[in-house]
Amino acid sequence: MAPNGQGMLIIACGALAHEVAALREANAWSALDVRCLPPELHNRPERIPAAVRELIRESRPHYRSIFVAYGDCGTGGLLDQVLREEGVSRIPGAHCYEFYATSGVFAALADAEPGTFYLTDFLLRHFERLVIQGLGLDRHPELFPMYFGNYRRLVYLAQAANEQGRQDAQAIAARMGLQFEYRRTGYGTLATSLTDAVARNDEVVTWVH
Repeated sequence: MAPNGQGMLIIACGALAHEVAALREANAWSALDVRCLPPELHNRPERIPAAVRELIRESRPHYRSIFVAYGDCGTGGLLDQVLREEGVSRIPGAHCYEFYATSGVFAALADAEPGTFYLTDFLLRHFERLVIQGLGLDRHPELFPMYFGNYRRLVYLAQAANEQGRQDAQAIAARMGLQFEYRRTGYGTLATSLTDAVARNDEVVTWVH
């Protein structure tokens, strides 16, 4: 934790922990801490706003600024209401698929095929636990058509260039009976939003000194 409340805190979804840490290391953001909420909150998005508010209020005395690495994530605008009340900003966008791909690219993907299942690096790493086991498909594979019958395509939005990851994602698409498309997105708006937030914090620190 940075001394004298001069550092910055990123409150992140646990699904972004690996990527936020990679960006912090790559940019040598030494006066930046990250605290993550469980990615399983996506199964109960109505709980996200209160969890974020609690962490903001708990952390505020220790940091000069706080930034939230969440999309709306199915909260129906309730997260934005909390952030307005707390005076904290977040990454723009509805979800991580949008800010990884960037808004324009994601809109084009969604328009081209509404029945698209999206994978990120996180979801690829945890596909068995979060999707197969989480939906009970390991015990009841006959439910595949119920969950995925309306999907036509799987798009892998890859943050890191990894041929094994691409092959694993393609295997998942075949398992689900979906067409496969690969997009190397990098960190998208996650990177630019965090960079801008860190720059704003540094400007405040410089001005105060």
